[in-house]
Amino acid sequence: MAKRVYQFWKGSNKFICGGRLIFGPDARSLLITLLLIIVPATIFCVFVAWHLRHEFSSYNAGYAILVMAILFIIWVLVILFLTSSRDPGIIPRNSNPPEEEFRYDSSVSDIGGRQTPSLQFPRFKEVMVNGLPVKVKYCDTCMLFRPPRCSHCSICNNCIERFDHHCPWVGQCIGLRNYRFFFLFVSSATILCIYVFSISAFYIKVLMDHADGGTVWKAMKESPASVILMIYCFIALWFVGGLTGFHLYLICTNQTTYENFRYKSDDRDNVYNRGCLNNLMEVFCTKVKPSRNNFRATVQEEVQRLPPQVSTREPEPEDLDGGDPRPKVEDDLDIGEDLLKISQRRNIEEIEEDIRSRGSSGPPPNTLEADLTLESDHRAQTIRADVRHSSWGRRSGSWEISPEVLSSSNVTESRSHVASKEVRQ
Repeated sequence: MAKRVYQFWKGSNKFICGGRLIFGPDARSLLITLLLIIVPATIFCVFVAWHLRHEFSSYNAGYAILVMAILFIIWVLVILFLTSSRDPGIIPRNSNPPEEEFRYDSSVSDIGGRQTPSLQFPRFKEVMVNGLPVKVKYCDTCMLFRPPRCSHCSICNNCIERFDHHCPWVGQCIGLRNYRFFFLFVSSATILCIYVFSISAFYIKVLMDHADGGTVWKAMKESPASVILMIYCFIALWFVGGLTGFHLYLICTNQTTYENFRYKSDDRDNVYNRGCLNNLMEVFCTKVKPSRNNFRATVQEEVQRLPPQVSTREPEPEDLDGGDPRPKVEDDLDIGEDLLKISQRRNIEEIEEDIRSRGSSGPPPNTLEADLTLESDHRAQTIRADVRHSSWGRRSGSWEISPEVLSSSNVTESRSHVASKEVRQ
């Protein structure tokens, strides 16, 4: 059975209805938001609006209060659903870094006596927005350069276009494709709080009028639900009302919450601000862009390509044709001879120091050094003849040392150590 994109999605999102609805990883918090709306709305309809049906001269005027409350609650819930269940503007991630952005550094590093060019990848690049340069950053997770006003959400693990913030109350990121619905949600919730608060206060006034000489305290005791709703709406109004005012300011100045908090201290011009009226038109009157992702599309297996490898040397004709592997043999022999010379120098220095300290009349150091040098030359020739067959067939450019060379050098070192003991005696 063919798999779909949402089943292999690398972000932290949750999908339902076969990938038709997408939520954030904290979608469970949406249940709390629903309870905070539905429970007080139900109390209002049952204990307040229902009792006001016949409190007006026109018989149907009281029903209008109840109907308006129900319709407004449904509207808020629909807007909440549209905010939290749609793609906020996720930019599809790449399977490989953009190869066209790779470049070779002009400076080369000297590794092992060979010049190696280093492969560089720019972390930032500039793009033009309204005639002004704007820096965009490379995202290591999504392997792409983020478009302007885009940011990577650490909660959803996606790059979001025109990222505003991640709202835990709706369980979703707020970005280009759902910011309009988010603002409508918080502003509608603000109006609903004002409506419930006002009607509850009006019901308290009606109860006071019905009781001859009734006081506010008696009316509140008669309808405690109205008092609870007034307190609840007063507290909620500080949150949703404050959010509405703040986001209205952001819309008029064409900012996002992320930009306002991050670049507030920076004294720089806002390249996206096109005037208050145009900014309002951009948010409320433009068509919502289609999603960049088709979560229900069938997955096509893609071969993972490795990043371009940096060659440390130019290929030689002999390497391309599978030619003579002798350069590798020569390298091994040179390294073997260097090891022999190092061991000889160390043994000679120990012998000379021992002769000076004891004052013995051993053979002159020059004669001993010459003997050891002749012996090492003879052994080097033997190593050269023995190693050819073991190193044959290897390509040049490797610094691996043949086991025969290492073993021969160890044998020579041990014999030189024995010779030094004989001299001491």
